[in-house]
Amino acid sequence: MMQQKENGFADRRKAAAEAKKLLLKKFEAAPKPDDPEMLKKRAEREAIAAARETRRAEREQQKQADAAREKLERETREAAEAIAAEAARLKEIEQAAATEEERKAERDRRYAARKARQR
Repeated sequence: MMQQKENGFADRRKAAAEAKKLLLKKFEAAPKPDDPEMLKKRAEREAIAAARETRRAEREQQKQADAAREKLERETREAAEAIAAEAARLKEIEQAAATEEERKAERDRRYAARKARQR
């Protein structure tokens, strides 16, 4: 069976003081901001951030170029569709005019035939 230790107030206070000393020792051992290793890490982080910003700017530029290209293609397609629609409309008008001329020619032919029969 294990014996339980008596932890009195003084023992607990001593343990707390030792824990604080260990924390301070750990904090003091940490590298300072002007430490060469820390400066190297900071420079690496800044380089990574700059590269990330460059890639973001390139993506934004590419996105704008794609949007401009799509807009130009859409406008070109709409213009071509408008031209095709106008050509179809003109063709229908020409066909209607030709049909009308044929009807008038047929009517004139029938009129001339009727007049010829009457004489």
